[in-house]
Amino acid sequence: MGDVVRYGIIGTGMMGCEHIRNLALLPGAKVTAIADPNEESRRWGRLAAGEGVEVYESPRDLLEKAPVDAVVVATPNYTHYDVLRAVFETRKHVLIEKPLCTTVEDCFRVVDAAAKHPGMVWVGMEYRFMRPVWRLVEEVRAGAIGRLRMLAIREHRFPFLRKVGDWNRFSRNTGGTLVEKCCHFFDLMTLLTAQRPVRVYASGAMDVNHIDERPGGETPDILDNAYAIVDYHEGARGLLDLCMFAENSRNEMEIVATGDRGKAEAFLPAHELVLTRRDRDEPTTVRFKVDPRAKEAGAHHGSTLLEHLAFLGAIRSGGRPMVSAEDGALAVGVGAAAEQSVRERRPVELRELGF
Repeated sequence: MGDVVRYGIIGTGMMGCEHIRNLALLPGAKVTAIADPNEESRRWGRLAAGEGVEVYESPRDLLEKAPVDAVVVATPNYTHYDVLRAVFETRKHVLIEKPLCTTVEDCFRVVDAAAKHPGMVWVGMEYRFMRPVWRLVEEVRAGAIGRLRMLAIREHRFPFLRKVGDWNRFSRNTGGTLVEKCCHFFDLMTLLTAQRPVRVYASGAMDVNHIDERPGGETPDILDNAYAIVDYHEGARGLLDLCMFAENSRNEMEIVATGDRGKAEAFLPAHELVLTRRDRDEPTTVRFKVDPRAKEAGAHHGSTLLEHLAFLGAIRSGGRPMVSAEDGALAVGVGAAAEQSVRERRPVELRELGF
């Protein structure tokens, strides 16, 4: 590997192009190839990557022919397993967008293959890299709130955007909303509690969004709101409050970690962290500045650039991934248990899914 790490982007829809734009801001990184079976998506990728990029229809062709050291996989969820199987036939580093796969069984297969793969295998959980969130993690780990007992995450946002072929309207393609969207949050819960999830209770429905849509003559079946409670093995509890018909909320995401000595709260897009102690009257508020170029390069509050900085650093140092295949599989497992809990109207033990 030379001074510049060469990247191939597999899947050049909205998220793939966000990766291209962020890599363009990163010294020592260059997108040299893209692949997507959809002609319009290839056009978007070519425009984002600029002159000289090699363009392929097939991910396998890119992996076999393109001059790349690492690939970013941003294809539809249901294709992740097959694309990763092709990646594992090479020695290339890979950042695979969340969710790792749409089923727990495929996640387990990927974990086994990743353990043998000579390249870096990193799961794209960019929410970890949002600056207030990462600071919250640091404060919790440093003992600022004492022993964490309760963790609440609220995401009140806009509906799912349209994707090519409306693939994201159906749980068979996404794993379900609590896998597709919320694996981010279940990953953060496990990271913050530093405990093993054992049980999920969830209630959800499709109450507002997509009801009148009929892509391909079918009715969508994805949840647009849910509550989920996760029990952890040492007694911590996590709560997810998801609503996807809450456009223009003051803060799209709020995370509250409460311990026996105080609490830490992260707010986005306010980019604030508020620390409260039980033995002090006044809270401490920390405000974060985000590089405007990084904000303009994507829809994730500048976190995609920070994720790529960490990924590139790990490639160069030969270090371990900050978000491993095991991390990605567990996040899918909690989401899958939550989806099952909604369907069956009962608590679901993680051991039922093999964890």
